[in-house]
Amino acid sequence: MVLGIGDARREEWQDVARRVARGIRRRVLEHVVRSNGGYLSQACSSAEILATLYTRVLAIGPSAAPPVPLAFPGAPGAGIPRSLSGVAHARSSTGAAYNGPRAPELDRFFFSPVHYALVLYATLVEVGRMALEGLEAFNEDGSTVEMIGAEHSPGIETTAGSLSQALSVAGGVALARKLRREPGRVWVFLSDGEFQEGQTWEAFAALSFHGIDNLGVFADANGQQVDGRMDRVMAVEPLAERLRAFGALVREVDGHDPEALAAAADGIGKGKPLVVLARTDPCRGIAILRSRAPKLHYVRFKDEQERAAYRAALEAF
Repeated sequence: MVLGIGDARREEWQDVARRVARGIRRRVLEHVVRSNGGYLSQACSSAEILATLYTRVLAIGPSAAPPVPLAFPGAPGAGIPRSLSGVAHARSSTGAAYNGPRAPELDRFFFSPVHYALVLYATLVEVGRMALEGLEAFNEDGSTVEMIGAEHSPGIETTAGSLSQALSVAGGVALARKLRREPGRVWVFLSDGEFQEGQTWEAFAALSFHGIDNLGVFADANGQQVDGRMDRVMAVEPLAERLRAFGALVREVDGHDPEALAAAADGIGKGKPLVVLARTDPCRGIAILRSRAPKLHYVRFKDEQERAAYRAALEAF
């Protein structure tokens, strides 16, 4: 079901957030079954986080982008003037425009783990910011609805890659907004694997040094990265203590509890950058995925029998 702003007003927002989260998981599972692969554990762990952000936390206006994302016109070059490129039209066609118009009083949202892109697209569909038809172009040649999102992809403001550049960019935006006395806040969605990257910690050091408290981070702490369990690859715990040592205000919550997630967001604006450390389960809602542990990063079916088992899980969803 596609849920718009009006739906949230007619019923308790927590119920809306839970239904959005369920819809996110189902859409991603449907894609994985149909396409014989995809990033599924990321939907399991982050569904409530993104649902809560879009239905409760983010102060953003209606989408300013086409319901069905436009094709990527190409990078500027011979035969493609800059005025026709995706760079020039990023906000008018795709990317950040799905998060509403840019205005001093409105929030900005930066999506860092761009391999979660399908989860974000499913979220945009569930909350009525992107048409379902947009998902049909997922990972197609020439489409902006990319498997690994970029700055022209729906809901994504800046290319982030694996080195957590989005947090650094968001920090610069937050500092500029603070200097301009703009009331709008800056929010960042991170995966916990990004705490294995040095740039993340440099960014937090800078945020703390400049007293940037108009920025909040929601981190999906699912304990997983591409090579398996994080505590076996390169441990980052005790993460909360380390973040506090870098000057952040940290709120640890159950990442599958919309009410706890929303309450933690109230910590923004209290003199320090806020981190909501959302502890999550990478198999939440799709129990069959547990048989793949500890390698949960990407699902690729080993045979038709396994694919049929996931199809049965989808039909029972």
